[in-house]
Parts: sequence; C-alpha cells; structure tokens
Amino acid sequence: MNTPAQYPPAVSSAGLPGGNASGALPVITAAAVSQSAFELLPPDLGKWREGNEDVEGVWHFDSGLPGKHVMLTALVHGNELCGAWALKGLLEAELRPQHGRLTLAFCNLEAFDRFNPANPDAARFVDEDLNRQWSDARINVGDSSERRRAAQLRPYVARADWLLDIHSMHEPCAPLLLIGTHSRNLALARALHSPEHVVMDTGHTDGVRMRDYGRFGLPDGDAPGTRSLLIECGFHGDPASRAVAQDQCVRFLSLSRAIEEDELESLLPGWKLPDAPRQWVLEVSGAVVAKSDAFRFNAPYTGLEVIEKAGTVIGNNDGQPVTTPHDDCVLVMPSARHARKGVTVVRFARRRPL
Repeated sequence: MNTPAQYPPAVSSAGLPGGNASGALPVITAAAVSQSAFELLPPDLGKWREGNEDVEGVWHFDSGLPGKHVMLTALVHGNELCGAWALKGLLEAELRPQHGRLTLAFCNLEAFDRFNPANPDAARFVDEDLNRQWSDARINVGDSSERRRAAQLRPYVARADWLLDIHSMHEPCAPLLLIGTHSRNLALARALHSPEHVVMDTGHTDGVRMRDYGRFGLPDGDAPGTRSLLIECGFHGDPASRAVAQDQCVRFLSLSRAIEEDELESLLPGWKLPDAPRQWVLEVSGAVVAKSDAFRFNAPYTGLEVIEKAGTVIGNNDGQPVTTPHDDCVLVMPSARHARKGVTVVRFARRRPL
C-alpha cells in the first residue's frame, strides 16, 4: 500500500504549513489531524450590514476618476468569517477608491445570522450553496434564498472588472488561491506574490461559482480587462484566516490601482504580510463527486497531501474505491463534511513552480 504524504511541515510567510525552504518537492508521511477548534468569532457588523445601496450589505464608492470597478466579496458562505472581518476593517478605516469604483459586499447575511460556533457548518447556507448559483438560468428562477440573494448581487458582479471573493475551508490547510483556467488570472496570482499555492481548476459540476460568472468566465481574448480570484484563507475557525484575508485585500487593491500602496499602508498598517517564499501552481487534473452522503475518506486528509503512486485508494464513494489518477497526486480541499450526491469532495492536481 502506498503511503499518503504531505508537503514538508515548514512554515510559510503567513505562519501556516507550506513547503520547505529550499523549494524542493519531497514528500513525507502525513500525520493524523485532529478536529480543529473554532476560535474565530463572528464580527459584529452593526451599521456595516446596512450598506449604502438599495441592497442590504452592499457598499459602493465612486472616485469620479477613470479606473477599474473593483469588487471584494465576503460571506458567500455564512460560516466563513475571515472575509467579513476584512471588509468590516476596510469600512472602519473609511477606505475609498482613488481611481475607478469600489464595491464591498457581505453576501449571504441570512446564513450568517444563523452562525453558531457549536455548529458552524449549519450556517454555510440557508437553502443551497450560494456559490453554485451563478448562472442566469438558476438566478432567474428565484426559488431559494440563495438564488434571490444572487439576483440582488448580480448587477454588481456583472459590472465589476476585478473580483476578489474571500472564503475559508472546512479543514485545516494552507491558503489556496483559486484562479480558474485563464492566463490573465495566473499572471495576477504571480504579481500578488502570495499565497504560496495557486489552484487552476474549471469549477464544480453542481453549479457555477461567482468568480466564473459572466465576463469572468470568458476566454482571455474576449474579456482581457477582467480578473477574478477566489481566496481560501485557511480553516474557517482559525484566527490566522483573518490575517490572510486582510493581506489579500490590500494586495489586490494595490495591484488594481484602485488605491495606492502608500494609502493602504497608512490606513491599514500591518495588514500586508511578507511575500510567500515561492509559489506553486496546482493544475487540477480531475475531481471526485460524491454519489451520496455515504462518501468516506480512508485517512484524515485536510489538503495538499501528495500521494506518491497512481492507483492509491484514498476513499470510498458509495461502495466504489476512489483512487489517485497519477503519480505525485496533490489532494486539493478534501472534505466529506458536506458530502451528498453531486458535491465535489476532493480535487486531484499536478504541481509545478509558478
């Protein structure tokens, strides 16, 4: 039997597990991971949940000068708190665009209102996953809380040129930047210099993500001015995820030229973390979609494990063994917490330096 392995347990620039200092790609035996405590408390949004638009939770600012329309989103899932902390911090700092326009959106407030640290998974959504509803056909039906909320947010997403969607993960894992498959987003990930791990993937079989909606999903030649990134900042309940969210916000805003770097440093001191020592591209080669809620992994995988040999059994999908499709296979965001028919429970990837 092949032994599952992980990136060496060195510490990345964000103080989270990453690679080793030499940049080599060895593999080592993975240790069992215990259930992590939920230590990040929900922010009190107070007046910030009202917004300054006709849509609750949406803030929009116009510099009056030419530039990009930049949008930062949080709480697409109600139990992913790090982005809400970051957006609240931006609003408290009275951050305003110096060029173009800036939209900040607390997305699924109804789910967020259900948050209970004793059962955080229950606040992920109300009726269905908001981040699988981003096709006009689904949104127009409007037959769920999330589809109605997507309809409210759609005009802002459709108008945005650059989108940063802030998330966190079910399991403890180093931050991941999900960029889709377009080279324009890969170039932006390289320019950000963080996080260490960049995921190229096509999305999910059970629906379209916000970051793939409209112009963001078009080929490079058809939408050259757009960029859309989804940052997974770490485990939902880890306070370090808040720092990652803050760091990604200032990097994204600076590169968009919506706000100059010296202004960001003045208003948000300490938000920018050191650059990643290096960056890896994880090119998704396949995914496993659960057949039912009976899906199980055969080890406590949390993400970035490297499975040395093709054909290694890593789980059971309703009686069918799940095996790795190639050598040196990286597991991306493995989790059976929300396993049910049609849900992606793990993605397989090949890795290379960025």
